[in-house]
Amino acid sequence: MQHISIIDGSGYIFRAFHALPALTRQDGTHINAVLGFANMLLKIIEENHNNMMLIAFDSARLNFRHEIYPEYKAHRPPVPPELSVQFPLIKQLVKSLNIPSIEMVGFEADDLIATYTHHAKALGWNVTILSSDKDLMQLIDDSVVMMDPIKNRRIDAASVLEKFGVGPEQIIDLQALAGDTSDNVPGVPGIGLKTAAELLKNYRTLEGILTSAHEIKQAKRRQLLIDYAEQAKLSQNLVRLKHDVPLEKSLEDLKNYQITWPSFLDFLKENQFRSILSRLERNHIIPSISTSIEISESEVLPKTSQPVYELVQTIDQLKGWIEKIINKGVVAFDTETTSLEPVRAELVGFSLSVDHGQACYVPVAHKNIHDVKDFFTQSSAPHHHQDFKQIPLAEAIACLKPILESSSILKIGHNIKYDIIVMAKYDIKIAPIDDSMMISYVLAAGQHGHGMDELSKLHLGHETITYDSVTGSGKNRIRFDEVDLNKAKDYAAEDADVTLQLYHYLKPQLQQNKLSTIYETIERPLIPVVARMEQTGIKIDKHVLQDLSGHFSNRLDSLAQKIYQLCGEEFNIGSPKQLGEILFDKLGLPGGKKSKLGAYAT
Repeated sequence: MQHISIIDGSGYIFRAFHALPALTRQDGTHINAVLGFANMLLKIIEENHNNMMLIAFDSARLNFRHEIYPEYKAHRPPVPPELSVQFPLIKQLVKSLNIPSIEMVGFEADDLIATYTHHAKALGWNVTILSSDKDLMQLIDDSVVMMDPIKNRRIDAASVLEKFGVGPEQIIDLQALAGDTSDNVPGVPGIGLKTAAELLKNYRTLEGILTSAHEIKQAKRRQLLIDYAEQAKLSQNLVRLKHDVPLEKSLEDLKNYQITWPSFLDFLKENQFRSILSRLERNHIIPSISTSIEISESEVLPKTSQPVYELVQTIDQLKGWIEKIINKGVVAFDTETTSLEPVRAELVGFSLSVDHGQACYVPVAHKNIHDVKDFFTQSSAPHHHQDFKQIPLAEAIACLKPILESSSILKIGHNIKYDIIVMAKYDIKIAPIDDSMMISYVLAAGQHGHGMDELSKLHLGHETITYDSVTGSGKNRIRFDEVDLNKAKDYAAEDADVTLQLYHYLKPQLQQNKLSTIYETIERPLIPVVARMEQTGIKIDKHVLQDLSGHFSNRLDSLAQKIYQLCGEEFNIGSPKQLGEILFDKLGLPGGKKSKLGAYAT
């Protein structure tokens, strides 16, 4: 049976814009909504590759609802200019993929979706509407469902009933009674969703409610329905979607199309979406970027504007960066030290980033190797020159402390627990914090590594400067405080820059994947707790542990007895072989699979 997926394009444009931080191309063009929309569209293509697809957009002009009710959506603020400039790019994105799209003057995207849904049902097709907009839930029936790809949530008739207390066929009347503040639909004052659902349960329809309004026992409710009957009918006309829009293209006209990857890749390159290019090839959505379109490796991963990394060697320079941080309210922070073990590490320098491609490195304890003689050869080491200069450690710490401890400035790190422990030695308590490494763990714990180098290549398509390339390896390795200042700057500033970019890329995905609660209530609060544990150690109460051990042992014994009663015999629960025989042979539970050795896999 033919299946069509219809996408609420306008709805997802706004969701993408508000979900992602401000991002710009090299030429300054805002692209955060374009990037979010592209990621959403690829997810839909991956999950609906056998379905016909259609994208509906709102027209920028007024529609027939404004003629019925001039105040319709009148309270909405104008579209931000940072978003409006992205509309043409999003249309260009859709065109590059060759996915059919439609918008018509005088009608909203919802009306186009309703009309195409009506036509598809007449042809016997199944329909999936990609949206979470409750206005579209009136279209749901046995052959029509909704899907929110961002939350990966399927919405059917049962979902509507569970959420609103009415079925899809009553959604129009529910909204007519309760109104809709987001669209400035008035409804009946004093009637909310819960009361509206209760009324519809008793009287089935808006007409039934208004006809029987005089029978309603609650005096205030009765009078409201009588006084605002015409307003309820007006609201009903506003929320009812049109099924008869005079379409310019039929489903038959639209169904014969193919995704055009080469033009889409050109679009991605032009807009510097390196992470999507890497994802396409990594997930084999396209055979290979190199075979799909003839471009060099450097073109596949186009660079954004050349990063600007500053070596901060004076207190005035550092104060300039402090001012930038205060204005931004957020900073990516990273330390360079003498050891990988934070409790033993001494601070050598630190890096800061406030915008993508803008970062600095502040050396505070590098050695001027130029003046140091080798003990055996008495020859000068060639690393630094006479222009060697850095801010004294105490002055840098005094300047940095208010920023790192300010409650109004978010500090972002990659494994920021390390930096918390290091800076605690200098009487600095870093807070509030966020951690791009921990976010990555929450999103994809066992799928790949979570080091900065790997994540940068995976998500940003960028090869970072490695630690070994700066310090050497093996017998030739030097400590970081011996690294040339300019080399140290490029390495350390890039760390802060990449940390900020990873944070902006990964953080929105927590909400999209319903993992924000895990991160915000469990993982993030534990970072400073674990840091303090590593700093001070853990005091063990032997007696409490013994009590817990006894409690757990008794509990396990109790559970074992219940298991034996259920199974009708005693056996070694810890034995996979015996457990498999009980579950699958004796109890006959389904799903038993044996290994090559003949034992059940449990």
